[in-house]
Amino acid sequence: MSIRRTALIAWDYPPSASGLAVAAREIAESLALAGVETSVFTLDRSGDDWLNGVRILGCSPAAPGLSGFARKRMALGHLVAPRWFGTRIAAEHAVRPFDCLEATNWYAPAALACRTPGLPFVTRHSTPAALTGAVSGGLRDRIDGRAACWLEAATARRADGHIFNTQEHGEVVEALYALSARRPNAVVGLSLPPERLRAAAAARYPAAGDGPVELLFVGRPERRKGFDCLTGAVEILSKAAIKGALPAFRLRLVGVTNRDIDGLSDDARRCVEALGFQSEPDLDALYRAAHIVVAPSRYESFGLVYQEALAFGRPVVALAQDASALKVIGASGAGFLASDATGQALADALFPLIGNGALRLQLHGKALQAAGQFDRARLARETLALYEAARDHRRSIR
Repeated sequence: MSIRRTALIAWDYPPSASGLAVAAREIAESLALAGVETSVFTLDRSGDDWLNGVRILGCSPAAPGLSGFARKRMALGHLVAPRWFGTRIAAEHAVRPFDCLEATNWYAPAALACRTPGLPFVTRHSTPAALTGAVSGGLRDRIDGRAACWLEAATARRADGHIFNTQEHGEVVEALYALSARRPNAVVGLSLPPERLRAAAAARYPAAGDGPVELLFVGRPERRKGFDCLTGAVEILSKAAIKGALPAFRLRLVGVTNRDIDGLSDDARRCVEALGFQSEPDLDALYRAAHIVVAPSRYESFGLVYQEALAFGRPVVALAQDASALKVIGASGAGFLASDATGQALADALFPLIGNGALRLQLHGKALQAAGQFDRARLARETLALYEAARDHRRSIR
């Protein structure tokens, strides 16, 4: 029997523009379009709603009381939100059973829901907390981070199936979490909404005019995202622009505040604009205005920014260190890869693109050719195939 009714756990859901929220929407709406009754349990609201054929169930208590206080406590607080999810999912499953439950690995929101009797469980793996600096900082932060990493691994090992965004990502996660090779697994890329792909494809590439060359960074100001490489590159490139060796440029930073760039020199600060959080429509406007997207992540499970940049036909400068960048950007020829994770290497990769409008147009064409390779029909088809394999695995071990 095919999958007819499924549940998905998401920390947040659009209109939130976080990477996990966008991914959850793509998964849920692709399944709904495939004729599957899809429910999303999310923590960013307390009420229920319907959106584009998907049932949204808020799991945040209207009055969290003591549990809300406990959630802020070190280590054990990581179990509070999973309890909220687990209670709501178990109640829904008891009334009308789900055929499968999916959740992200990120901070293990399904740590308790994965124990729901008779409910096959699939983990779709984003970047593990251990690779984001969760175990760094002071003693309290390290203890708290290690608890989160342990919970992620323990929950993932209970899964009946695993979804990875790339093969290389899967190998990293399998080793980190010590996952069993006997569980079904699949590599399934994400998608972008069809209407967003159409609007992006119609966006004209900005001409090289009298204004500065526009660079765009989208992400958090953290080491995994290569923010240290980015700031180092800006210091180098701003000096070259002052000397006249490079055209004027402006780097817009989405997800970054002025406080995050306090350490930049005055020359570099004049080339940078920190924009903080941006809504999806505003982010799309920034992509349309950009000549180049800079995405120097050391590690991405998939690389949503790569995909968004290609959809808009924007050349990308990334790091060769990231396997997803090698696959998405390197293989398509839609940008340049810095040879290593340093400010100098990133500046070297950016230099020819900032200085050569004809080269930017050439890579713009390659980016458009590479766009749209991940669509919702394929996402739903490959996801459902893994769900069915996971359900068969659960039945085989009963």
